Amino acid sequence: MKKAMTGNEAMAEAMRQIKPDVVAAYPITPATEVVQIFAGFVADGVVETEFIPVESEHSAMSACIGAAVAGSRAMTSTSSQGLALMWEMLYIASGLRLPIVLAEVNRALSSPINIHCDHSDTMGARDSGWIQIYSENAQEAYDNMIQAVKIAEACRIPVMVTADGFIISHGMEVVETVEDAQVSDFIGEYKPAYSVLDIEHPKTVGAIDFTDYYFEHKMQVIQAMKESGRYIACVADDFEKRFERKYSFFEEYKLADAEVAIVALGSVCGTTKVVVDELRKEGIKAGLLKLRVFRPFPYHLLAQAISGCSVVAVLDRADGLSGAGGPLFAEVKSALYDTLHRETIAPIAPGTFDDEEMIASPPIVKNYVYGLGGRDMRKEHLHEVFSELQEAIKGDRGESVRYIGVSG
Repeated sequence: MKKAMTGNEAMAEAMRQIKPDVVAAYPITPATEVVQIFAGFVADGVVETEFIPVESEHSAMSACIGAAVAGSRAMTSTSSQGLALMWEMLYIASGLRLPIVLAEVNRALSSPINIHCDHSDTMGARDSGWIQIYSENAQEAYDNMIQAVKIAEACRIPVMVTADGFIISHGMEVVETVEDAQVSDFIGEYKPAYSVLDIEHPKTVGAIDFTDYYFEHKMQVIQAMKESGRYIACVADDFEKRFERKYSFFEEYKLADAEVAIVALGSVCGTTKVVVDELRKEGIKAGLLKLRVFRPFPYHLLAQAISGCSVVAVLDRADGLSGAGGPLFAEVKSALYDTLHRETIAPIAPGTFDDEEMIASPPIVKNYVYGLGGRDMRKEHLHEVFSELQEAIKGDRGESVRYIGVSG
């Protein structure tokens, strides 16, 4: 069924169809509507979810953790400073291997205070042990939320699904939803690994670890994240078979024969596709790799996908504040270096290329940090990026890191 929906409405609708046992949340712009709409479903008796309006985002994640260890299917939503306030609890959720799902609406972190989109919030949480899935539009936000539940419960790792603040969260689009029964059948009945309420099989949760066992317990999370790629791929395959919408770790848009390409996350990919089409009409072999899954990072698959390009631009809607560009830029360069110099590394998912397909000469990689605090990345900016990539082929590499769209 096709409906006109904002990104927030789409994520809330997915939550309604998922029918979580517990939702705990605290409002924050621009994610407030997600839980506000869902709270309406609860108030109207549409879902039987236990809705907990807490006093902070830290408490929201704490309540979700408590619900999850009790054997409940738990969800929440937040943004920006709210995600930052959850930070401590994000690590606890992943350390306890709890399949919590979080609808995250991307927004800049203060200071200065800003309510508009960039990716500094989720990039700041990139090493917290949560799978991160990015959405280009409201349709993907809806589909990703449904898949996230099945992924989280299959590999027992929490998942955050992101949508760009205001651009997606408040932008009206046509979204094709599926029937409630189909969603229920797809995600299945929740069968928790354990429940602290099961007095016949008592469990210790959150025990203290010193040098004796901490490393070993942390290795379980590390290994689970490494292996989560195959679950993500299997869930995407099942989703495609049922609903005829294809998902993977990333989307390749006219990338097969591309000489110059962009690697990006989120809503900017839609604009980039338009520019790629325009350049193709001019005879320029441009392409796009739209990364969907940032954690776990699909190193070898991504490196193989862009290996045929001469020059690649990585777009970051956050700065790593490392003095050396944005976080996505660092990951992409690392993937290419690792592929060029590695000996044997376990693949992240079936289909990853082996040592005989190593890249002999990786592409030049340039970084463009854009859109901080919600500033638009316009078509003319993307044309400028592609123009500089073509100059780099001729030998003029220019700056390796550029901040595009900054006044003055």
